Amino acid sequence: MVRLLEQARYEVLPTATTEDKVLQHLPRDRAITVTASPSKGLAATLDLSESLAGHGYVVVPHLAARMISGRTELAEIAERLVGKGITSVFVPGGDAEAVGDYPDALALLEDLQVLGRPFTHVGITGYPESHPSIHDDLTVQSMWDKRRHATHIVSNLTFDPAGVRDWLRRLRARGVTMPVLLGMPGPVERTKLLGMATKIGVGESTKFLAKNKGLFARLAAPGGFTGESFLEKCAPALGEEGAFVEGLHVFTFNQVAETEAWRTQLLEDLRS
Repeated sequence: MVRLLEQARYEVLPTATTEDKVLQHLPRDRAITVTASPSKGLAATLDLSESLAGHGYVVVPHLAARMISGRTELAEIAERLVGKGITSVFVPGGDAEAVGDYPDALALLEDLQVLGRPFTHVGITGYPESHPSIHDDLTVQSMWDKRRHATHIVSNLTFDPAGVRDWLRRLRARGVTMPVLLGMPGPVERTKLLGMATKIGVGESTKFLAKNKGLFARLAAPGGFTGESFLEKCAPALGEEGAFVEGLHVFTFNQVAETEAWRTQLLEDLRS
């Protein structure tokens, strides 16, 4: 648990107040990922990523495939980000309708290969909990298909330690050996989460709810979910030989101060 918390990175949303929150509450050694919002456009992601990189943070912008028109725009984005010292990206398919040549993440990843692999680290999405519209076997197959173009897997939100264990075993049995960053929520206020879902561009609230079945029920139930208990229950599976889980991907929903306070306090408790 200590190792995972030390290697935690934070996902933030490109809103008007995000930069100030990060500067005020996060040390420069925290890695920050910036989501891509269909409602705000990719420009908001790129602008915030460049600003945070300029302040010295390790920044990982989300390059949602369906929001990029094709190889020409992708080359321009890559040149822009690399020019700012950004060497890591995360490539999901994205919630938007495709605006051009990329119907899915694999198509964009193949073009990054053609462009000479401009980024040192490339993350792809994993689904420990079932995707609402894609069969589990297909999500595992997708990671196999992408393995030549990516360096690690970032799991979607999950709340089921047993599911994490089974998913990791299925990945490794399929021969997908990339390191995994385990996705989990930070200490998000229950009443704030639904409102944030409609504003942050994760998708319309119905899509967000569909992708995270049971999320709100589990968070709202007394004692239903805490980060501490989740990690404690996951720890045996994460420590299994060949699990290759190298850190946490924490969904902050822009509650940056609360998330960092939670992480540092839990680390202090574990070390004492």
